[in-house]
Amino acid sequence: MIGDNLPSKSDVIRLFQSNGILAMRLYKPDGDTFNALKGTDIDVMVGVPNEELALYANDASAAASWVQNNILAYDGVSFKYIAVGNEVSGENANNILPAMSKIWDAICSAGRQDRIMISTAVRFDVLTNTYPPSNSIFSAPFMGPIVHFLNTTGNPLLANIYPYFAYARNQGNIPLDYALFTANRSVVSDGKYQYQNLFSAMVDSVYSALEKAGGSNVPVVVSETGWPSDGGVDTTVQNAQTYNQNLINQLSIGTPKVPAFMEGYIFAMFNEDQKTGNEIERHFGLFYPDQSPVYSIKFN
Repeated sequence: MIGDNLPSKSDVIRLFQSNGILAMRLYKPDGDTFNALKGTDIDVMVGVPNEELALYANDASAAASWVQNNILAYDGVSFKYIAVGNEVSGENANNILPAMSKIWDAICSAGRQDRIMISTAVRFDVLTNTYPPSNSIFSAPFMGPIVHFLNTTGNPLLANIYPYFAYARNQGNIPLDYALFTANRSVVSDGKYQYQNLFSAMVDSVYSALEKAGGSNVPVVVSETGWPSDGGVDTTVQNAQTYNQNLINQLSIGTPKVPAFMEGYIFAMFNEDQKTGNEIERHFGLFYPDQSPVYSIKFN
């Protein structure tokens, strides 16, 4: 989190618990947060920072040390996912698979492979030909071997899915109600599948690409999604509330292609007033730093 006056780690955990939020994503290990999570029922996704991938890709002992220092050392924390890199691009993308493989070997050596899953979090633009969803394929060459690894080891693909950005770039072609889950009609027809919301179409695009890459058994976990409440086109509090509440409802039923409960992580818990980049990046939070809600939402 990048902001001032943010609550303490223990206060954040209490806020999760009081709102019935059952999972947390951390983009890098944080010992204070891990200690605050001990004994709670909050599942944790923890990231391996992009800048560390090359180290673990080339050094199995370093990968084993990462697992020992950041996972095994915190008994009582419910680690569920390790995200090896987030939206990695360029030459560094070639480090994802060897780093993931070595960290997975360390997880297996510790006997935790039945409790902890491993993956990498990808942007939607690792796909191409995404309209209609069934045409989707992976355009990024590094994805094929990663899909094979995930399929072989029984791990999911983590996907960052943002209908907001797709809508903001293509307002002339994407209706707002389709992006907000409020369309009462089929907007996209794809064979036997009818799509009333962009989120489901994007997720099913990932599933279709996985199938073509030999990963028909690889589940998708939505590792990031959300709608900003200020700073850009149609970034109102009402639209953010509508998107995230309808998202939670949609996750409970899945998509036309995979009509089953799916996991999703809303970005972000707090508005981050010191985050760099576009103004919207500072307005994805569900809560203000004083822990008051930006808008009301039911998490379960």
